[in-house]
Amino acid sequence: MGENQIVLSEFSNSEKQSLLKHFSNVDDSVFAIISPRQVDRGALMSRYSRTDKSMRKIFLDEFLQNENRGEEFYNKVLLEYGDDSVAELGEAQIAVEGLSNIAVKKIEDRRIGLSYLEKSSRYVAWDKKVNREFKFYREPEIMNSKYADKYLEACNLDFEVYSKNIQPVINYMQEQEPIENQKFRNSKGIDVVYSKLSGEDEVKSATRIYNATIRAKALDILRGILPASTLTNVGITGNGRAFEYLLTILYSSSLEEERILAGKIHRELNTTIKSFVRRADDNHGKSLQKYLGDIKTKSNALNKKYLKIKGKRNFLVDLIDFESQNKAEEKIISSILYEQSNGVSFRDILAQVRKIKPSDRKKIIGTFTSLRQNRRQRPTRAFEMTEYTFDFLTNFGMFRDFHRHRVLTLERQLLTTEHGYVVPDEIKQLGIKKDYDDCMYNSKNVFDLLKTKMPEQAQYVVNFAYNYPYFMKLNLREAVHLIELRTVPQGHQDYRKAAQEMFKAIHKVHPNLSSIIKFVDMKSYKLERLEAEKRIEEKRKKLG
Repeated sequence: MGENQIVLSEFSNSEKQSLLKHFSNVDDSVFAIISPRQVDRGALMSRYSRTDKSMRKIFLDEFLQNENRGEEFYNKVLLEYGDDSVAELGEAQIAVEGLSNIAVKKIEDRRIGLSYLEKSSRYVAWDKKVNREFKFYREPEIMNSKYADKYLEACNLDFEVYSKNIQPVINYMQEQEPIENQKFRNSKGIDVVYSKLSGEDEVKSATRIYNATIRAKALDILRGILPASTLTNVGITGNGRAFEYLLTILYSSSLEEERILAGKIHRELNTTIKSFVRRADDNHGKSLQKYLGDIKTKSNALNKKYLKIKGKRNFLVDLIDFESQNKAEEKIISSILYEQSNGVSFRDILAQVRKIKPSDRKKIIGTFTSLRQNRRQRPTRAFEMTEYTFDFLTNFGMFRDFHRHRVLTLERQLLTTEHGYVVPDEIKQLGIKKDYDDCMYNSKNVFDLLKTKMPEQAQYVVNFAYNYPYFMKLNLREAVHLIELRTVPQGHQDYRKAAQEMFKAIHKVHPNLSSIIKFVDMKSYKLERLEAEKRIEEKRKKLG
């Protein structure tokens, strides 16, 4: 009460009226900053850390009568003093439409400070034309080369085969998994076969669930045909510091599409958080761009000097680096004990834990495993104390799903046709394998023509079905999240297999610790989305 009384008596009535346009309240110690200008909100937060005044008092004294105060503050702090953390106080949401799957992955490589929502290949079909053209990126260097016609021919064939087979695949899946064989929840909350449903509403609900499930399955089956040039949309939410680094990365790109995107994103950020991204293309930004270019040049030189082999990769998932079981368990158990240890050093705790019998260590791990009741109850941070490095060779479509996990280290190579491609069983069973193979064959021909002189641009023609090399290093806690999420029934069958292989590899080297991955699903499903669509329908009914 005393604190609120101080706040109440601090401002006059006229000041309170002014403050209420910029703060959610004037009479409590907790309040939201609602000042309309982003630059002022961020500047207030930063100025707050450098004075003993209350924030609302700062606003009255320094901002109310000076409309440019926020801009002036950031020019001083960011440009004169280079306090990068201040740039995190400005936030923006940017929508980017009509960018390729090459460019969107470059953007989404930025893991810290940015969040993304991308157009889904599972729920949205890429069969529509704009101005009588399929929606794929016409890469300028390719289009100005003698290979332009072959590039267009390959990409157009991909979209033609993809588009003409959407309905046939839907029809095929309906034959293989007819609605009559599926169970749906009736008005009493009981799952019954379709023929047992009563009433028009129950039938309509079941039909809606089934149709959405079948369509998602069909698009999953066909997505491998799409080329990396396929145009998508992405929404980006982030802070100024992260956007500034993203712009630097894009400005330094070898691809014209990404450099153009940098300019467009920068222009739009200037309308909302200009002061926070001012350095992206000034001398500071250009220096960083040169640094990034130098890294690439040196890496290429070292690659040519030291890597004389061309190995064949024939695995899906390969666990290449991990700690011994004893060391991993000792570190995790020591971390579990640390918080409640009343000042004992980590070194001393570790020394004591090393004396614990292996059978007792197993019981300790089991205790914390038993506490988890669902996959959203994540293990404690103690389980971050051991790490795994996995090498992957999965199709590019699957990589796009794994790429969304950002609490890990991921490095990837250029997209290529050199590692073969996957063919879904349904493609063979449908009798369209020849068309599918023709798409892959054409893409490879064009890629081979482009790869020597334009290796980065050549990526645009590569289909999602082609295998793609990358590695991930992640701790056990993140492995729990990734493996459990990517093996849920509604997940794509491709990445479920990879996540299941990750679990098997961890279980083999750390049988006790792998028990914390409690909600891994090792089964396979014919209609992955069915149960998820049922839950969506239940929520829809509750909303009325």
